[in-house]
Amino acid sequence: MIRGLYASGWSMMANSRKMDVIANNLSNINTNGFKKDSVIFESFPELLAKRVNDYRSIANPSGMLGTMEISSDVGEIFTYYRQGQLNKTGNRLDLAISDTGNAFFTIGVAAPDGTIRELYTRDGAFTINSQNFLATKDGYLVMGQNGPLRLQDREFIVEEDGTIIQDGAVIDRLLIRSFANTSTLRKIGSNLVGRTEQTEEQPFNGRVLQEFLEQSNVNVIREMVDMVTVLRAYEANQKILQIQDSTLEKAVNEVGVVR
Repeated sequence: MIRGLYASGWSMMANSRKMDVIANNLSNINTNGFKKDSVIFESFPELLAKRVNDYRSIANPSGMLGTMEISSDVGEIFTYYRQGQLNKTGNRLDLAISDTGNAFFTIGVAAPDGTIRELYTRDGAFTINSQNFLATKDGYLVMGQNGPLRLQDREFIVEEDGTIIQDGAVIDRLLIRSFANTSTLRKIGSNLVGRTEQTEEQPFNGRVLQEFLEQSNVNVIREMVDMVTVLRAYEANQKILQIQDSTLEKAVNEVGVVR
């Protein structure tokens, strides 16, 4: 009976974690280039239950009560990097990458020691800062092959390979990073990703589209269905927990009572 309490309680915690992930997906449906997260459950390791200080028991000389499993647990938060829908905006500062979802714009984030750290994003809603550098809306610099991209004004052309042309001259080329396995990337902040030691690059085979923005790849209807499913599973475990608690109460207070 106690094992049942553990199983129900653990399942409620796992479903609560999944609900948090779904809520975060829904709150980012209007975030450009946002990638959906999903919870992957894994079975909880089988546990060996033992009696405490009961090794001299004749009925149970080993002190072991047997094995038990505590339902399932959250094993991983998996991110789906597939491309979201591309919408035409008509804004020259808006850029999007058309590919399988493996390529990213490179963003330069200044570190406290003055160096620039590379991070990556699919959000191409850029702007021009007060020093004429192309930047994200959070103020991070957009990187080109020769460093941060500096433009003279808003009139420029971006070709499909990322080459930037202004007044008939090539200014630079967008630094596009394409990765062989996106599962090796890690999300940082609201809409950036960083590489890990396992991340490997591959040639960029996509296209850069000017005046387009990539939308979130979250499917609202699917997320709402998942939310209802998780809510029902949580409520079911809650009722089972209450029933087991009520049964345990009767066993403690009523069984063996002399009337």
